[in-house]
Amino acid sequence: MATHSLALGERTRIAGILNVTPDSFSDGGQFLSPAAAVDHGLRLLEAGADILDIGGESTRPGTRPAVTAAEEMDRVLPVIEQLRRERPGCLISIDTYKAEVARHAAAVGAEIVNDVSGFLWDPEMAQTCAELGCGVILMHTRGTMAEWESLPPLPSETLVSQVAEELQDRVQAALAVGIVRERVVLDPGFGFGKRGAENFILLAGFDALHALGYPLLAGTSRKSFLGGPSTSPGQPPPDRLAGTLATVTASVLAGAHIIRVHDVRACREATATADAIRDAAAG
Repeated sequence: MATHSLALGERTRIAGILNVTPDSFSDGGQFLSPAAAVDHGLRLLEAGADILDIGGESTRPGTRPAVTAAEEMDRVLPVIEQLRRERPGCLISIDTYKAEVARHAAAVGAEIVNDVSGFLWDPEMAQTCAELGCGVILMHTRGTMAEWESLPPLPSETLVSQVAEELQDRVQAALAVGIVRERVVLDPGFGFGKRGAENFILLAGFDALHALGYPLLAGTSRKSFLGGPSTSPGQPPPDRLAGTLATVTASVLAGAHIIRVHDVRACREATATADAIRDAAAG
């Protein structure tokens, strides 16, 4: 399946978010039609995205009707196919936790599976990714979307170590089915079972996750903790660019290999500056 590779380390890479959903927290409904989604994907590439991360189901907190694999595929497969026709060299990630969606997305051109559950929500996903030979992004999460708002707080003194230990468990599950370690990227899952200031604690300890020995992705873009009591209460997601740029810069200076963002052009400029600072510090 995989025909492209992406060097990680020479500069921070940008994953542009393309939500083909009616209800994503930030841009739900804006790119629901295939034509609108493809146009937006092309704009993200022109703005500097190295990866297009395409998703067909919202994973915002809360309880809502389940999206079937068939519905999800109806949303994303035509978009992946058309983008591959328009830009044959583009690198596409499918943002899904369903093995069936991953398999069909790979068949039409996706080369990375970004599983927000880290293989926990579909018992077939790990083996499917091994068979596909795709890149995988394993995210740390706690519980399910319906449970996030009622989860007990994470102790601040052990938060980062708990995330690291549970990511290590997810890595072992991947390696156990034959996924090649060079195809694995880890994501600590900002906002996924972490609330408010817990995310700032996780970001402050981000560099400790390098001890796991895998490339790291940071996804803070427009998330609710950037518009909470410590910043601007009630700030709508599209207005959280300043907070996004601050956390993107902090992520890069802490060694993130990939950032996942909505505002590609602005984040690409911030990332280039942060890369220059990091390079200067390294001598």
